[in-house]
Amino acid sequence: MDRESSPRIFVSRAARNRFILHAIVVTVVFVALVVLFRARLGVLTDSRAIRTTVTEFGRLAPLVLIALQAIQVVVAPIPAQALAAVAGYLFGPWCGTLYNMIGITIGSTAAFWLSRRFGRSYVEGVIDETTLAAVDDYVERHGLVSLFVLFLIPGLPDDALCFVGGLTQIPLWKLVVIATVGRAPAFFLVNVFGDMVAQGNGHSAVALLAVIVGLSVAGYLGRDRIIRFFGE
Repeated sequence: MDRESSPRIFVSRAARNRFILHAIVVTVVFVALVVLFRARLGVLTDSRAIRTTVTEFGRLAPLVLIALQAIQVVVAPIPAQALAAVAGYLFGPWCGTLYNMIGITIGSTAAFWLSRRFGRSYVEGVIDETTLAAVDDYVERHGLVSLFVLFLIPGLPDDALCFVGGLTQIPLWKLVVIATVGRAPAFFLVNVFGDMVAQGNGHSAVALLAVIVGLSVAGYLGRDRIIRFFGE
């Protein structure tokens, strides 16, 4: 195949140079964050360790929480409720939710972009094959509204949804909006749970946790009806 007939990845040399520049900037920032927090990355699934780590930074604690939340979306695509509960414990339900959603928005945008830029082979290296196949099939059948509903249901692997969403033809800004709006209610409830624990309201915290679990189960079982509701 000669040069003229070969497929072009970039529409122009300027577009290629912009991509290279952006990729270098993203890589440098990512590496810097990993180096900065390399000794802390193991705490992302341990709420007590997260709380200790964040409080060590004093006034910079909100920025640290935001950075950890953004990083975990990309490097540890698991439900981020541990960080959400810690945010509620440290900063209260409103500020905690705000900090969490800033981090989630940054991390989700990065995950969408990485998935779209590097394609399915990259996503297959990040997401468990069974999870990818299940979510992929569901999104293919139901489209944008299914992503929103899946983000809305507490407890699902919503970070993994970001990588799957990036493989679709949905515009990036729409993916970011539905990821942020869809995840906000559950994150608020988990932040309230963390605040209740901080205030010593153990019974209320347990009751709220039961509600969150109940909503998660009900949402998962009734996801098709919810999708039809929003679709209409």
